[in-house]
This record gives sequence, C-alpha cells and structure tokens, in this order.
Amino acid sequence: MYATLIAVALVWGGATGLLLPRAAYRLSVEPEDTWRDSCPAGHPIIGPARGWLGGARCATCDAAVPSRTAGSLGGDTATPDTATPDTATPDTGTPDTGSQQAPVTDAPSVLVPLITALACAALAAATGPRPELAVWLLLAPFAVLLALVDRNVHRLPDQLTLPLAAAAAVLLGPAALLPGAGGSWPTALLGGLVLGGCYFVLFLINPNGMGFGDVKLALSLGVVLGWYGWLVLFVGAFAGFLLGSLYGLGLMLLRRAGRKSAIPFGPFMITGALLGLVLGGLAAA
Repeated sequence: MYATLIAVALVWGGATGLLLPRAAYRLSVEPEDTWRDSCPAGHPIIGPARGWLGGARCATCDAAVPSRTAGSLGGDTATPDTATPDTATPDTGTPDTGSQQAPVTDAPSVLVPLITALACAALAAATGPRPELAVWLLLAPFAVLLALVDRNVHRLPDQLTLPLAAAAAVLLGPAALLPGAGGSWPTALLGGLVLGGCYFVLFLINPNGMGFGDVKLALSLGVVLGWYGWLVLFVGAFAGFLLGSLYGLGLMLLRRAGRKSAIPFGPFMITGALLGLVLGGLAAA
C-alpha cells in the first residue's frame, strides 16, 4: 500500500514538474512588468492552458534551429544571488529592483521534475494514506513554482501567494472531516495567521531585508504547518530561517555576497515547510 502510494506521488510530482518551467519563465518579471507572452526571440508562447503549462523551450525556436539553445524559453542565465537588497511592495510581492529580468535556465528545466517528484514522494512516505496527503500533493507543484520565480527575480508574485494561502485553508477543511485525518483545521487557520503575523512584524522592523511577498507566503505555509500543531509550525519556520542563514553565510565565506546582499528567501521558507510537514506526518502516524 505505502509503496504504491509513494510511486503514485512520485509520478504525480514528476508529471506536474514537467509543466512548471514555462509558467516560471512567464512569471519571472519585474513587478512593474506584465508576465511574458513571448520567448526571447519574440515568438508568441503557445501551448496548454494558453501557454502557461509546458517545458522551458520555445517550440518555434526548436523547430527552426533544432540544435539551438539561445532563444529558447530557458536560454539565458539567471541572475546570481548577489543581487541588490529587496524592496517590499505590498501590491506585487517581493521584488528585487536591482536584478535583471532572467528567464529560467536550461538546468532547472531538467531539475524541476526531479525536485517536484522527490518532494511529493517524501510527503507521501511521511503522511501515508491520510486525507491531507491529497492537499499536500495538490499544493506542492505551486510551492515549487514559487521557489523558481523567487530564485529567478527575487519576487513572490501575488498571482501565486494569495491563491495558495486560500487553497490551503479551504482544502484542509474537508480533509479534517474525513476519517483518518491527522491534523486540526482550526489550528491550521490559526497557524497561518500567527506565522503571517510574525513575518509581518519582521517586515515592519526591516523592510529592506524582508519583502512583503514573504509575508504572504508565510500565510499558506503557516496553514499547512499548523495542521500538525504548534511544534511542527515552529520547527518548519525555524528550519526555513536556518537554511537561509546557512546559505547566506556560505555565500559570504565564498565572497560571492556581502552582509547587505539579498538572497531569495522563498525557497528556504518552502524547504523548511516541507521538512516540517515530513516530521509532522511521521509524528502523526
């Protein structure tokens, strides 16, 4: 039973991960710009869901020059992590006003399905056949997409953060009513408010170091972590800060960043939440 469940989650994660690079490319823009509707060569983006789902490469470019790598939706190099500090903008998420527009690279287009598949498999292995697993598997690809966009342009767009928070809160309600549920829906809702409130305080204290997009992301992460209780919420939130701090320290030791350099914090928040969910699922078993 568990082996089948993990295998299904692995396939689901891999399949959805294959569809993410195109959306990540289109959303990886500065806050004052609309999402991309063409590849770097100027070809209109077409495909499933009005061009939002699919791989990173432009089919027109590949058809014209099969061996060509430039001109694909992933042909350019992403902005390095040594970008200028973030400036918070409540209406548009967490931008990095000093970074260049950077489409997804070819390397992430290969890694994205693998990362998404492994994340879904880990959630399935820890959660087991409990109803909340369906919620985790539905939300995981969107969390990976957010991490990709934040990595590219240091921004967490409202088009993703706000629906993710609403979906987490709404979907866990029916899951709590089903037999075998391993968490609490009221605690999940309170967890979203608490973690979002903590990040909002951090944003008020240091708006140059904490973007408002991180605050909005904290709402959804607080909901899913709060499902398993306050201890899991604390562990998941702390893990995100710890991973981000270690990454920043590593960059400074390698002299690739200074004390005032900004890093995309969303991927570390999401990774910390994944670790928290895995621990929470194992503890609830």
